[in-house]
Amino acid sequence: MPRTEFERLHKTAPPWEAISPEVAARLQPALPALVEEIIDAVQTAVPAYERGLDRNVRIGVQQALEGFLELVAGGDETQLPGREVYFAFGRGEARSGRSLDALLSAYRAGARVAWRGMARAGDAAGVEPHELYTLAEGMFAYIDEISAVTAEGYTYEQSLALRERQEHTRRLIEALLAEPQPPAADIQRMAEAADWGLPDSLAVLAFQSPNLDRTGARLAEPVRFATFEGLGWAVVPDPSAPGRHAELRAALRDASAAIGPAVGPDDARESAQRARLALEAVAREGRPALVVADEHLLDLILHSGGALAEDLARRRLAALDELPAATRERLLDTLAAWLDAQGEARPAAERLHVHVQTVRYRLGQLRDLLGKTLDEPQGRLELALALRVARGGRLS
Repeated sequence: MPRTEFERLHKTAPPWEAISPEVAARLQPALPALVEEIIDAVQTAVPAYERGLDRNVRIGVQQALEGFLELVAGGDETQLPGREVYFAFGRGEARSGRSLDALLSAYRAGARVAWRGMARAGDAAGVEPHELYTLAEGMFAYIDEISAVTAEGYTYEQSLALRERQEHTRRLIEALLAEPQPPAADIQRMAEAADWGLPDSLAVLAFQSPNLDRTGARLAEPVRFATFEGLGWAVVPDPSAPGRHAELRAALRDASAAIGPAVGPDDARESAQRARLALEAVAREGRPALVVADEHLLDLILHSGGALAEDLARRRLAALDELPAATRERLLDTLAAWLDAQGEARPAAERLHVHVQTVRYRLGQLRDLLGKTLDEPQGRLELALALRVARGGRLS
């Protein structure tokens, strides 16, 4: 075989294949004591394990050492011995609440002790130094393999737990927004199943984005979200807490969103209804934003009024319908600026960036079209409301 081909195959083969099978037989007697040494080292080196290791950990350590020697002795190289043990061990560690970092730290601590113990036993058994060097390479490669399988089991268990929690969260939020809402005891049980403390005060957030799940996943605890009815819905505990709105705006940076008022859990549907009304107004403007519904109650009243609000706008502004579109738009802009300026021409002109005489001229046209409405308090109020309806409210 050409040298280059040999080198290629050697680089792809597991390092433990280069270890003499006789080494496994010489090291076997040292395993029982080495298991105890590794257990002690892990408890000392990794705080998460200092209170003791359960029986499964002990079995896992023993299985790891025996599995390595099995590979050295010429076991099946296509299947990691005891793979299911390491995978299950990872799942169990996830359920225990210990972190993946702690778990992998335990593997590293165990690997160092295992190498020292095997080197000591190998030296005592007369294993050649070059064999021990190869043994070290093979053992650390083996630890990498079983660490990867354990991490796979850990993340698999986490994904199962996350999916289960998300499903419980969806049921909880749907129940909170339902009409009628289930009994308080049922809501409490749903919150416990979702591993979420039911707060005394919460607000409901509604949002739209190109990817609802991705956007919702950026909402940090204790906020919880679910998607249904084509929208993202989130429950926000203690919505007036310092920094809460800033956190929400950062998470919802690419979304149109609105948050309803703070209410008790039994009034969550009311908060959701206001959030949805405000969201519809934001969505019409076509720009990402987080709107606080209670800061725009007038707009919500007008938008929720449906046909009545539209009829008010149509009746009050009907006199301008026959004008050319450009003229009508200029007069509507002037009317809005003048009303916002409480009937003063000069500040209205400054807002429109035109001469004050231009504003007075347009006001003369408006008086000809609208009559005494401009000079009556109720008439001015109805005109201001009509303009907001006609122009979509423009929440900010």
